[in-house]
Amino acid sequence: MKKLILLIGLFFSAISFGQNFIGQDITISNYIEGTLLIPNSKTSTVAIIIPGSGPNDRDGNQNFMKNNALKYLAEDLTSEGIATFRYDKRALTMLKKGASEKQIKQVTFDDFVSDAIKVVNYLKDTKHYTNIYIIGHSQGSLVGMLAATENVNGFISISGPGKSIDQVILEQIAMMGANDLVESAKKTFEVLKSGETDKNFNPGLANIFNLDVQPFIRSWMKYSPSEELKKLSIPTLLINGDNDIQVSPKDAELLKKGKPNSEIVIIPHMNHVLKTVESKDQQENAKTYNMPQLKNTPELAKVICTFIK
Repeated sequence: MKKLILLIGLFFSAISFGQNFIGQDITISNYIEGTLLIPNSKTSTVAIIIPGSGPNDRDGNQNFMKNNALKYLAEDLTSEGIATFRYDKRALTMLKKGASEKQIKQVTFDDFVSDAIKVVNYLKDTKHYTNIYIIGHSQGSLVGMLAATENVNGFISISGPGKSIDQVILEQIAMMGANDLVESAKKTFEVLKSGETDKNFNPGLANIFNLDVQPFIRSWMKYSPSEELKKLSIPTLLINGDNDIQVSPKDAELLKKGKPNSEIVIIPHMNHVLKTVESKDQQENAKTYNMPQLKNTPELAKVICTFIK
């Protein structure tokens, strides 16, 4: 199987991006398709960029949300001499290859981790990078922590939640002032923790606890980011924007409690999709989620380059 993966990886297309770097579109497995950006200057260092929740492609985009956040991050880093690899989420790759809805709904959180580990091993064994860093954005932060094996030299979390997904969901429901739904959600989470499916969940929570979604939630909620971060012995950088309306800088502080020797940087005016937003207005903030021409906050790549180099 390993030989097959390596052979698949040899089939790629090369794309020129001008003077600073070139790009190679690479297929690592049936589930992993991405783009490797290689700087013109020789380097042994590569950063793997793992996307957040939802059907994100390698650029950080979805059907109705295009901001190119991860594309710009990759280009900014490679322009500074660091190779980067970013890839489409597994479900998106499956969809492009004609997988059924049933097959896609069988994907678990652990599948994301497995994919990330395969990327690490491919870049080490096939591309011969000796300094490998993982950059996880949002949900990808937890994926990256779990994938940071002995072949990884450093870990970078961008807008990574500090609590397990069940705690995050309970807090979001509580913010709506729906105390009855909070109690109902707690009961469903207890059922999921027991390994069962809750067929009698509160109908008011159908958008969260649909029966075909519950297995994925169960596979995700068993991990506490702050607890998982404790297990890492490699250098770690925690980044958040102070204008992030999805993941608060408090989450970065919570992660740091799990690993006190982590570096932490709160970037002024940066939001969840890595853009500069001067206003605290949520409507203005949300507009940037669909502004694909808007570049990332310049400070982000500077902070990461300083950490890696």
